[in-house]
Amino acid sequence: MSLIAKIAVLLVALEHLYILWIEMFAWTTAGRKTFRSFPAHLFEETKALAANQGLYNGFLSAGLIWSLFISDLEWSKHVACFFLGCVIVAGVFGALTASKSIFVKQALPAIIAMLLVLFT
Repeated sequence: MSLIAKIAVLLVALEHLYILWIEMFAWTTAGRKTFRSFPAHLFEETKALAANQGLYNGFLSAGLIWSLFISDLEWSKHVACFFLGCVIVAGVFGALTASKSIFVKQALPAIIAMLLVLFT
């Protein structure tokens, strides 16, 4: 994997660590500022649900970071592509069901990272 591809994978992983932090630990504080269209009165009630979602984002991030430590180039690419594919699917689904901006914020960076992994 090229250095630029590794940086792109790392950026997607860091984005999902940030999402993990918001959803698991800062849902009622930073979450309110980030998810402004979500009704304010529901943040406290959905704290456990958001934490569960955050955990899944953590798994995505962990898989992407793991791919950067795999010494076998082919395995590294396969693992990165799998987790980037998961991010892309989640981003497309989020764009279709929640907010179109999720495509730009989550799916598009993962698509770019996947193209860099595959073609650089």
